[in-house]
Amino acid sequence: MSEAQSIQWFPGHMTKTKRQIEKSLRLVDAAAEIIDARIPVSSRNPILNNLIQNKPRVILMNKCDMADPVQTARWVEFYRSRGIPALPIDCKTGKNLNGFIPLVRNVLSEQIARWESKGMVGRPIRVMVVGIPNVGKSSLINRLSKNSKANVEDRPGVTRSNQWFTIGKGFELLDTPGVLWPKFDDKNVGERLAFTGAVKDEVVDTEGLAARLLEVLRDRYPAALRQRYKLEEIEGLKGYELLEMIGKKRGMLISGGEIDTERASIMVLDEFRGAKIGRITLEQVGESNGLAGL
Repeated sequence: MSEAQSIQWFPGHMTKTKRQIEKSLRLVDAAAEIIDARIPVSSRNPILNNLIQNKPRVILMNKCDMADPVQTARWVEFYRSRGIPALPIDCKTGKNLNGFIPLVRNVLSEQIARWESKGMVGRPIRVMVVGIPNVGKSSLINRLSKNSKANVEDRPGVTRSNQWFTIGKGFELLDTPGVLWPKFDDKNVGERLAFTGAVKDEVVDTEGLAARLLEVLRDRYPAALRQRYKLEEIEGLKGYELLEMIGKKRGMLISGGEIDTERASIMVLDEFRGAKIGRITLEQVGESNGLAGL
């Protein structure tokens, strides 16, 4: 198998964002962390995990319609076994978003009971939405707040870049800047983020990335790969060989009959990201993929 690309991308300054999150955590009752259901480990920032570990939280597995449903169910059980409720959702279609408020209320049931015992009936529940950039945070907030007038206001201790949204009676969301990831210690993390489009294609070798993706699919989802591209024997083939086969099958030829692997690579990445190859999850429970501390 080809070696993973070393992908680094620094779209902003983490220290400032980290301070913002720490400051805002005091203002909320719980945190909702959005991750990509196709890469449940790589789409979680370990710094973010450490920041919110003492706050009640839920995990929202976005893009569940693109992920392998069997693997998603295993991840939901994995998080539940660690005391963190997880909900598969799809922000584009709105799938399962009606389960978000009940899930948060359940997590905070004891706290809500304490409020009511003190006469604080109907006290608003405030939840911070967190996640790495491009994982679907804005889509979630837009979906949940579309039927309510967005309540954007200054609150004591909240910077102007943080916004509050009312999404239901007595329920408010705090939007925060995307939590940027540090240097990728594991090359596979950066690569999986690039596979899904979380890292911009402009900073990666597209052909190398597509070749690596094809090797991963060859090993994990061979039937889906063969069916999508009408391939026969793929076992043992390297990524570039698969890329050339696919380009030839799709008639992507340039002068002299040479295969246009650049065009083929763009197509493969687009079709993976659009779930045209199938519902695929690149990380499985039980693998040695940095689960410690989750």
